[in-house]
Amino acid sequence: MPAAARKLKPQPETRTFRATMLVTRAEQWWVEAESAEEARTLLASGQGHRTALGERIHVELEELSEDGDA
Repeated sequence: MPAAARKLKPQPETRTFRATMLVTRAEQWWVEAESAEEARTLLASGQGHRTALGERIHVELEELSEDGDA
């Protein structure tokens, strides 16, 4: 059977969905401090420097909506 005569299988229609995701990563950070306690305080307040982004260790879907939804 010629290729032009074959019926094309209809492709499913796709839609776009948007999501709000909660993502937890294991990152590596460093900070200069005089003690471990000071280092913990500085890191907890966001004053450290990120060495590596790290890998995702947990992903949770918070909200899902289809484009066009209000």
